[in-house]
Amino acid sequence: MSTFLAFLYAAVLSGVPLLYGTLGEIITEKAGHLNLGVEGMMYMGAAFAFMGGYISGSPVVALLFAIGAGVLGALIYAFLTITLKANQNVSGLALTTFGTGVANFLGTSLQKSSVSVVVVPASVVNVFKPLDMGFLSDLPVVGQLIFSHSLFTYLAVALAIGMHLYLNKTHCGLNLRAIGENPGAADAAGVNVTLYKYVHLLVGGAICGLGGAYISLVTCAGNWQQDCVSGQGWIAVALVIFVSWKPAKALWGAFFFGALRILKLYVPASVISLPSAFYLMLPFAVTCVVLVLSSIRMRRENQAPAACGVNYFREER
Repeated sequence: MSTFLAFLYAAVLSGVPLLYGTLGEIITEKAGHLNLGVEGMMYMGAAFAFMGGYISGSPVVALLFAIGAGVLGALIYAFLTITLKANQNVSGLALTTFGTGVANFLGTSLQKSSVSVVVVPASVVNVFKPLDMGFLSDLPVVGQLIFSHSLFTYLAVALAIGMHLYLNKTHCGLNLRAIGENPGAADAAGVNVTLYKYVHLLVGGAICGLGGAYISLVTCAGNWQQDCVSGQGWIAVALVIFVSWKPAKALWGAFFFGALRILKLYVPASVISLPSAFYLMLPFAVTCVVLVLSSIRMRRENQAPAACGVNYFREER
């Protein structure tokens, strides 16, 4: 039982960056843009959070650097696809390549700039360690699973719930959904389509940047590791389809894929003897299955926003 609880707890920890990436892409696609640059924005968030935390020794600065990096990546993508009407798929792939290169360059350069190993100070890393909530953390089962997580985890859950309420219960959220379905009709109704797109794409980038910060400050414990994101941005893009563009469903979807990523650590070799490569490819294999199954689900509420991936030309409405 203790091993199973440890597995569930580790699945939550592993699923947090996926949740950030998924939420960032959901808000982006609701605005009618398919951004395949989630991986790049998460890499930039990881590198800038590492750099900001190391230079300043402040957790607030580290988070601001991560958010700024994600916003910068999203701004590049938004300018290309909203203002210049560039192809969204190509722009997103270019952002992934750019973000990965910039992040690895910054991280490696910072490591080589000092004789000693460069590590984010404990004053930063300790802020994002699991919280001790007193007797709540000591409760059996739920204490470990619910009341023993870091600020990053609780912020991700709050973002998922808040985004659900925003998209379904607010006037601005309904306007955003209208833009994702039919930007011409939303424009005719007086909605500033360009402003909505820019704002929500930048918000999506900021959320992805926070996912990268989690990886460098929590998963890597303040150490820079080359290729630390390791495909999690791509899994997040597929997760958006898996959860049918619904932020509330992203909670369990992210933790399910998080469980797949750490499964190899909890399956005894004496029970099931499989090569480690099988477990490494498992999340990506399930991602492929998800994409196939989602393509045959014909219910309209489970489909992507109708205008997602299509640039809006105002003169053609």
